[in-house]
Amino acid sequence: MSTEHTERLARQARERKDVPDDNARPVVEFDHVSKIYGGGAVAVEDVSLSFKRGEFAFIVGPTGCGKSTCMRLIIKEIEPTEGEVRIAGRSLSSLSRRKIPYLRRNIGVVFQDYKLLPNRNVYDNVAYGLHVIGASRADIRRKVPEILRLVGLASKTRNYPDELSGGEQQRVAVARAFVNHPPLLLADEPTGNLDPGTSIDIMRLLYRINRAGTTVLVATHDPGLVNKIRRRVIELERGLVIRDQQKGLYAVDESTQEFATRLREEEQEE
Repeated sequence: MSTEHTERLARQARERKDVPDDNARPVVEFDHVSKIYGGGAVAVEDVSLSFKRGEFAFIVGPTGCGKSTCMRLIIKEIEPTEGEVRIAGRSLSSLSRRKIPYLRRNIGVVFQDYKLLPNRNVYDNVAYGLHVIGASRADIRRKVPEILRLVGLASKTRNYPDELSGGEQQRVAVARAFVNHPPLLLADEPTGNLDPGTSIDIMRLLYRINRAGTTVLVATHDPGLVNKIRRRVIELERGLVIRDQQKGLYAVDESTQEFATRLREEEQEE
């Protein structure tokens, strides 16, 4: 049977929904996920969410509501106490320890504190993201200048982190996270240490990356950013999802506030 004929049969089967289409699977799924830390502290409770390919979403809420816990669960830095986290349809509970690095090669992560290597210049910090996955020298020479042009740092390749502004350091962090063009990019409070103008520039950069096809999830408690970008908003309070709204604002509406109040009252009754 020819390759062309096989591909045609596969396409027809997907159209009949006899065979699942990998591209239709959610990139990330939380299936009734709870995480309880030592001492009984509940970080997230019974969270069920899914994020489709190419989506841009904010996870919002006050400090301690569970935003960072969700990010750490996705990269398998921690394990859920209950429930299941799936990436591209595969349960992370079935992933062996030696395969975790392979998972993380397909996930770019941007942190609030940049996590740059202080003894390496901009070029080498970004190239490091390719070195760890075994990229060839030719790939590194080609991809690093490309991504530095994308983030507006083509003239800063030989500068060291302590010679850059906070916004520039975060751009390096974004470049390193995206240099391998991962299908998923996580940003955990990426603008927490930046002024409002620089924060908007970083969000515009993440939006450009999303427009290239990468799924972007941003954990933040910055209302200005969320209100300006107007994408999907998932709000957490005390580990519970109290709102999941398309093209949402940071602030809750009256009905959502009533729901959050009711949840608190039910917890107190229990």
